[in-house]
Amino acid sequence: MTSPSGTTPATIYTGGPIYPQADGHTVQALAVRGGRVLAAGTWAEARAAVGADHEVHELGGDTLLPGLTDAHVHVWKVGQLRTTLLDLREAESAEDVAALVQARHRELPPGEWLWGRGWNGARQGLIPDRALLDALAPGRPVLLTRTCAHIHAVNTRALEAAGIGPDTPSPPGGELDYELGRLTETAYGLVYGARPTPTQAQFEVWILAGLTYLKSLGLTAVTDPAVDAPLYAAYWALDAAGRLPIRVNLLYIRRPDGGSDTLPLPEKYLSERLRCDSVKFFPDGGLSGATAAVSVPYLNLAPPNHGVLRLDSAELYELAREAHINGFRIGAHAIGDVALDQLLGVYTRLNAEHPGGRRHRIEHFGLPSAAHLQQAHALGVIAVPQPTFLHELRANYDRYIPPELAGQVFPLRAMFEAGLDVAFSSGDPVVRELRPLAGVQAAVSEAYVPGMNVTLAQAFGAYTHGDSHERGSLRPGFRADLTRVGGDPFHTEAHLLSGLPVHGAIVADPFVYGAPVAESEMT
Repeated sequence: MTSPSGTTPATIYTGGPIYPQADGHTVQALAVRGGRVLAAGTWAEARAAVGADHEVHELGGDTLLPGLTDAHVHVWKVGQLRTTLLDLREAESAEDVAALVQARHRELPPGEWLWGRGWNGARQGLIPDRALLDALAPGRPVLLTRTCAHIHAVNTRALEAAGIGPDTPSPPGGELDYELGRLTETAYGLVYGARPTPTQAQFEVWILAGLTYLKSLGLTAVTDPAVDAPLYAAYWALDAAGRLPIRVNLLYIRRPDGGSDTLPLPEKYLSERLRCDSVKFFPDGGLSGATAAVSVPYLNLAPPNHGVLRLDSAELYELAREAHINGFRIGAHAIGDVALDQLLGVYTRLNAEHPGGRRHRIEHFGLPSAAHLQQAHALGVIAVPQPTFLHELRANYDRYIPPELAGQVFPLRAMFEAGLDVAFSSGDPVVRELRPLAGVQAAVSEAYVPGMNVTLAQAFGAYTHGDSHERGSLRPGFRADLTRVGGDPFHTEAHLLSGLPVHGAIVADPFVYGAPVAESEMT
């Protein structure tokens, strides 16, 4: 909207605590025009910045923060769980899981796949197998994914539909147990491809359901960290139609599960709401399900198990080098200490042989040693851990992680002390808890390793800047993406932070949503 003078009217926010840096320091007023901050300071400073052509937005005592971000959330899977996928994450027992599967079996048309996610043996006392799923849903193909998405249970009908038999070999980087109907890591691709292929329209529904929900939690920007060509096309179409409710950064996956073919590098894309200039690799598995690659065998598993290293180092380097020299950022999933050795070795070699590239990320960064932290800092790596894992997956860590590695479980404070740029995230739907304020609470009060809690300012900083210099601050010239919270988190006891209500997320736009932006603005 423009004023009679032809200019865009400014807005002054006032009437509540305003944190330009989310660091405990407040200002009286925030002036915004055309999607950018004009001033953050006193009322007089805000009035001087906007002139006569402005409107005043009273906060009514609410707190205004730089827009909250989630640097690693599988958006379409969040939407899928809220629409069509059976959600098992709330089940408290084996009986609950069985009842949910049987109820969904009765609801579905004959022959349609039953697809669900969220079982967790450590929490529910159940690890589904082929025989159980045959009994729960007779005559129907069933695929149930563990909460971590690294282990999957299928029944006989699903194995038959996928053409999997007793002699089918496990693919590189994965394990297939035909008798149990269990697929780990890349073996998932053997059965996933047998399912009906989702249409672009279905992907669009799931994306919008996920993003709408994420915005309701106060998020203004997210990273969807594993996007293939069909999903990318759906995002592109939604952005072209001006339908994305918040900003989305995509990590394009190069190597789909279950195959050895590598997808071509994607076409880069940058707009006000959508960005794709990064690729994704999976060096290892998950920590809560004991598939992350570790140097010391997991507890309570027989035979001794060190997890799964999904790619050999030479192959990972070649894949990463292609992306690096073509100007792509890399976001690589690495949790176990062995996977971190491998990935940081690849990043070190890239930096030595091809200096001057983009800064790369490590997704999760679950078991770093002090040497890993120092090496990551020297390379300028962005760490993307998930504080909510510390709350929801603690029982899994207690069950599987050996004492030799227990002191390295998501050491958030050590990441900051090493000088790393840290971007917090939920990792959802690995866990049920998506609220960023719950993540802040976990980061400041629920460390797995004693002494590894972070400060409130550090937690909010990691939940606001993401991996972009354009966010995390309400300084003049920065994007005016805002999150409005009922109550002041900097004057709230730590155990009450997750209960603060979110009253809105504002995604600032210039005059035209969807207009191209300069790459420098999106770095």
